[in-house]
Amino acid sequence: IVEFNPQDMANTAWAFATAGVAARTLFEAIASEAQRRIGEFNPQELANTVWAFATLDVAARMLFGAIASEAERRIADFNPQELANTVWA
Repeated sequence: IVEFNPQDMANTAWAFATAGVAARTLFEAIASEAQRRIGEFNPQELANTVWAFATLDVAARMLFGAIASEAERRIADFNPQELANTVWA
């Protein structure tokens, strides 16, 4: 995961959520790395990541807090769909 860029992490989480596979160890690794690099994520990557965790009901309080803070800081950069998905999650 440390070699993934934000898009790789978001796409991986999204793919597993879409398939309905809650790979806990993978999601823990994504959460840890995403938190560390949250400022590198664009709004779509933030939205897709948090949507994936919420869809699979994977608890990641610290990640959700980091995404919420980043989304609040950059809210003007979010399009309506990204904002809706983030708020839903």
